[in-house]
Amino acid sequence: MKAKETAWATSRSARVLESEVVIIGARVAGAATARHLARAGHDVLLLDRADFPSDTISTHVIARSGMVLLDRLGVVGDLVESGTPRLRRVEFTSDLGFLSRTIKDRYGVDFVLAPRRYVLDDILQRAALGAGAHLRAGVSVDGVLRDETGRIVGVHGHDESGPIEVHARHVVGADGLSSRIARSVDAQPTIVRPSSGACQFAYFAGDWEAIEYHLSDGVFAGVFPTHGGEACVWAITTESLARHYRHGAHGADEALAAVLADHAPGLAERLAPEDQRTPVRGMLRMPNHFRKPFGPGWSLVGDAGYHRDAITGHGISDALRDAELLAQAVDTSLHCPALEVSALARYESHRDRMSARIFEITVGLAAFPDQERFVALQRDLAVAIDDLAGELHSRPLPRAAEARPGARTDAALTAPA
Repeated sequence: MKAKETAWATSRSARVLESEVVIIGARVAGAATARHLARAGHDVLLLDRADFPSDTISTHVIARSGMVLLDRLGVVGDLVESGTPRLRRVEFTSDLGFLSRTIKDRYGVDFVLAPRRYVLDDILQRAALGAGAHLRAGVSVDGVLRDETGRIVGVHGHDESGPIEVHARHVVGADGLSSRIARSVDAQPTIVRPSSGACQFAYFAGDWEAIEYHLSDGVFAGVFPTHGGEACVWAITTESLARHYRHGAHGADEALAAVLADHAPGLAERLAPEDQRTPVRGMLRMPNHFRKPFGPGWSLVGDAGYHRDAITGHGISDALRDAELLAQAVDTSLHCPALEVSALARYESHRDRMSARIFEITVGLAAFPDQERFVALQRDLAVAIDDLAGELHSRPLPRAAEARPGARTDAALTAPA
């Protein structure tokens, strides 16, 4: 995972590295963007303060739209080989009844995946490195570098050995909701909706055969089967309800157990305390917003540029989509600098248009309407995801994708179990 060591020098006591593109954040959005750009022939450096493989808070399941994008990246087979179970059935329980459906074969997808993030991120990073990108973990970025015109021309940060500067033609912020890059370039929100949701989750061992959703008044809970015979068991509520349960409990584990016992008793009965494999993690006040995603010499991708409540579980799929869209725009701007503004503006336009429908459904679900309306919005969500998957499936492959080593086709998504 070495970058070009010959490019290091000493400048104002900082080590200096030159790269065509530097991407801050090496998880889904950053690694996927790096994969696309490296396959197109660009010199790409990924920086991340974390050490890998490592876990992170995540919406976990990958929708049909995201599965189409993973196939275009050529990593579906790697995820299945890692032990990620193919999920072909979805169950939905509410006061209105019980529904079970099999995932239909559309756009080459007849199953979805819910990999652990330390597996997914690692596979995407390896795919990026295999295409020629470089990765440096354990690097904290402190801010951006500007030239005399104010254009972003790199980043500065540090690792355990001291200060670092990376000079680059383009800087990508893929560093999450609290993006240092977004703050450094003062990327302003362009669309903001109320944010009052809360999510809690933990991993439980058990016999998990399907994706499960459990709806009650004010609580949406569920099960995403994942690696090692475990499942991510989660509950999304309003912030006020989450605080109510947390206030009356001895710790987050007890609070989640109480939420499930009161609002998803059929699920709670199957969760023995000795089967809990991780502490409860979560997030309060999940934002619903878009940020301006580009400027001279910089761009944002993933949660750094667009974030929505976890209730629709579309975060990974959004990140994969925007990575492909942004990579195409950056590729254009690097080949023809005069087209930078128009190419990146097109990225923003595509991102916003492709996100709008699911974003508004997310906001509606996060308000926890009555169950009949909630179920109707869930049906709208399923249609919106399928429509997006169809559009993504029909898009031309990113430049150089067809020539990638070990390229896979849609057949990888419908291989026998």
